[in-house]
Amino acid sequence: MTILDKREQEYLLRTIESGVGLTERRQLFLWTQGAFQALLPHEIMLCVQLDAAGTIDHVECLHRTVLDRAALAALKARVAPALVARWQAGCAAPIVVDANDVALRAAGVEHGLVHGLVHGLVHGNAGRGAIGTVFALLGMPSRPDTRQAYFLQLLLPYLHLGLLRMPIAAASGNEALSTPVRPLSGRELAVLDGVRAGRSNDEVARQLGISALTVKNHLQRSYRVLGVANRAHAVARCLALRLL
Repeated sequence: MTILDKREQEYLLRTIESGVGLTERRQLFLWTQGAFQALLPHEIMLCVQLDAAGTIDHVECLHRTVLDRAALAALKARVAPALVARWQAGCAAPIVVDANDVALRAAGVEHGLVHGLVHGLVHGNAGRGAIGTVFALLGMPSRPDTRQAYFLQLLLPYLHLGLLRMPIAAASGNEALSTPVRPLSGRELAVLDGVRAGRSNDEVARQLGISALTVKNHLQRSYRVLGVANRAHAVARCLALRLL
């Protein structure tokens, strides 16, 4: 039995609350960059939709790291099928993979097609005769443990429904990113880094030794600089611009 501490409970509840009603690719990506990232840190998420026969029907790649076209193509066409096959052979339980995994080596990871995917966690929902999904979290900072596998099991229904609700026709590359009107200050970046970790304004304030109001003001200025409207979008924009 896995017992969650108070912070994990807060992150999990926050993730579940914000995961209800995901319907677009952008929403799904932003959702995975908030408190979800604090529970399951990763660089790339492969979202695979399976048909009723259990074969791959569609692959989405949500990534906060910069990928060139060759790497993106390799992830969708070679890595995703290999990981799905590994998971399907693993009794439908979460599986841990790394760069030495036979499935990843066979998919070409060892040849540098996809850089830095050292640790990963794969789980899915694929009932017989029904549309299923499989999700692979790649580029995790360390080898996933049973605790993180449990988090993925708890959050899988929200990932599953979010992917099934997402119109396939809307899937495209990353949105064009505009350059900020000025560089973000060190304090603004520190605040956003705390937000990225899933902390509340009060928690960020205590960490930085400032007031919660000052944190809020830093965030509002950051929104204007980045051209965004909320915390999740600000973090996603900073990650895409490699500011964090």
